[in-house]
Amino acid sequence: MISYRIVEGRKLRCGYTTGTCAAAAAKAATIMLLTNMSLEKVEISTPGGEKLSLRVEECTIKECEAACAVRKDAGDDTDATDGILIFAAAKRMPGRKGIELAAGIGIGIVTQPGLACSVGMPAINPIPRKMITEAVSQAAHAHSCEEGIQVTIFIPQGEEVAKKTFNSRLGILGGLSVLGTS
Repeated sequence: MISYRIVEGRKLRCGYTTGTCAAAAAKAATIMLLTNMSLEKVEISTPGGEKLSLRVEECTIKECEAACAVRKDAGDDTDATDGILIFAAAKRMPGRKGIELAAGIGIGIVTQPGLACSVGMPAINPIPRKMITEAVSQAAHAHSCEEGIQVTIFIPQGEEVAKKTFNSRLGILGGLSVLGTS
């Protein structure tokens, strides 16, 4: 389903955030890990309750890990991240419980106070963190997985694309921030 919003009298097609892409990729990677099967699409709900079915790309499955990507679509309000791939890798954590979230290449690090993430931490904001954790948890529960899962979010183009954003002025260095509130 395509949604629209009106901005200054213009009808704009809505896209989805880096956070939504990261959560969708994390859910897909977890399902792939637990089923040993690649996916073409994954369903996810946004914080606003909208249900999305997003295309899954670049699937890889190894013995103990699965990874894939979801392509960012900024809609009609394009930004520097439009069209890039947001990846997630899921890995079993035998003997452990819960979901562990990690940041890989292309995710920026917070270097100044005043943002939603602490200084020295990856720039994955609280709402996307919650979305990712909930998506992975849902996938694990649906496939009767009781062991822990580590999910790493990474954006291979992140460092280069970040140079076209305001991230460095905000104190986010080395990559992109994973944002999303709607």
